[in-house]
Amino acid sequence: MSNREIITRLYGVLRPYLGKLVIAMVGMVVVAGLNAAQAYMVKPLLDEIFVNRDARLLNLLPLALLLLFLVKGVVYFVYSYLLEWVSQCVIRDLRNRIYFHFNELDLTFFQKRPTGELISRIINDVTLLQGAVSHALIRILRDFFSVISLLGVIFFMDWRLALMSLIFLPMASVPIVVFGKKFRRISTRYQKNVGEATNLLHETIGGARIVKAFCMEEFEKKRFAAKMQDLFEILMRDTRYRCLSHPMIEFMGGVGMAMIIWFGGVQVLKGNSTPGTFMSFLTALVMLYEPIKGVSKINSTIQQGMASASRIFSLLDVRPRVRERRHAVVLPPFAGEITFDHVSFAYEKNEPVLHDINLRIRRGEVLAIVGPSGSGKTTLANLIPRFYDVSAGALLIDGHDVRDVTLHSLRGQIALVTQQTILFNDTVRNNIAYGRRDCPMEEIIEAARAAYALDFINELPEGFETLVGESGTRLSGGQQQRLSIARALLKDAPILVLDEATSALDTESERQVQRALENLMQNRTTIVIAHRLSTIRKADRIVVMKEGHLVEEGSHDELLASGGEYEVLHRMQYDQ
Repeated sequence: MSNREIITRLYGVLRPYLGKLVIAMVGMVVVAGLNAAQAYMVKPLLDEIFVNRDARLLNLLPLALLLLFLVKGVVYFVYSYLLEWVSQCVIRDLRNRIYFHFNELDLTFFQKRPTGELISRIINDVTLLQGAVSHALIRILRDFFSVISLLGVIFFMDWRLALMSLIFLPMASVPIVVFGKKFRRISTRYQKNVGEATNLLHETIGGARIVKAFCMEEFEKKRFAAKMQDLFEILMRDTRYRCLSHPMIEFMGGVGMAMIIWFGGVQVLKGNSTPGTFMSFLTALVMLYEPIKGVSKINSTIQQGMASASRIFSLLDVRPRVRERRHAVVLPPFAGEITFDHVSFAYEKNEPVLHDINLRIRRGEVLAIVGPSGSGKTTLANLIPRFYDVSAGALLIDGHDVRDVTLHSLRGQIALVTQQTILFNDTVRNNIAYGRRDCPMEEIIEAARAAYALDFINELPEGFETLVGESGTRLSGGQQQRLSIARALLKDAPILVLDEATSALDTESERQVQRALENLMQNRTTIVIAHRLSTIRKADRIVVMKEGHLVEEGSHDELLASGGEYEVLHRMQYDQ
């Protein structure tokens, strides 16, 4: 992404705050003018007071100087505060935009990117951009106006000296441009490595039990230390260039200053200029070089911000594959059947995982989907709430193509209970009421009772107000699953998807969860994905998947009698 594109995009983010930015810029112009006035006041100080011995001006000049610093301080506070406020608003808005964008993206996006990297984009990348916006932007704008004002002073004082000084200004900008490209490359590498380090932390802390169980502590320590060493080397390269660019600019400025002092001194000795004029010019010139040197100091910060902005905007440009159509309609309450009409699906082009699926699921029916791992069972179920879009064919609910209805009306009619129980680090109450935050407590208690969770909830230290811990770690697997069932019960959706809901549980927990599931399945159209065939004997119908194809269909007894794929799966489980 080019600098022009990045700046254009940043302008779009800044646009809502242009009013305050204009006020801040006016303040900067005032401060820049006062800086120029400070430099100009050197002339009357030397010529009128020290040379011509004007006592009246001696009394007035200190008062004028005090007033100048007072006004300058007040204006400086106002514009600095406004710019900081704007920069913080921009950072807040960008973090919100990234997070909101994440929530709009489909599951394919998250499968391709590590969680730690995405967290790093929101936290680290935006923080680096904050440094560029809040500190570098303030300094660049302030210094720009100061340079313009001071250039006016030096040309007013002596246009010949001013032209000579301008010869050295482009020379001072050379290191800024040269090192700027290096800073951008270094910053991009740094942010990429921070994302990898964040993901490494996320994985090892989340998987602490496995790390310890396999005695991999030393391995993980070395892996993390190696990543920290990479970051250290990148940062030291950045430091090396930063420390080198400043003295180079300082030396070039020194060369220019030496030439100007010599030439200006000659003009004073010849009587073509006064000492006050020359000193005033020299003061303005010193003040003029300060902003230029300042740019070299913050050049690294600017380039880090530009690299961050490029990564942020590239992320915001990712378009979801699953999008709601402009004229999508609200799906009426489910009353008929779910139809897979010649459905095929591929995560990647030319790599289909479902092939020409034809299937009808009637309202109130319990349909079980079985098959070996990788046969496409979960993928098939994930098409119903439109977590993915079909690659070919159509998926219809009561005759409505799911791509033509609003996502809210579609997913609002589907409840999901998965093998991997997703609980948030919140209270039991809020986990059950997730999706219905304003639900009356009586309904939450009734859902917990129906899920056979009320007894263990009442035994918790704070009952429904007990925090469950990250991913529900303070609860057993069976307790976690019963909370997720209570959540599905409270949603009261007509379509229910059970994806391996009991496969990770022990026998006792499975028995309790199975009783809760029986309550959940009452009067609902249920799609059950199962490895354990014992859990789907009572299903109205069973379909068998193999390598993305629907190969068999029928009741438990019919499929056993047919001697096909289902019978093979049954024999593998029960003839061991």
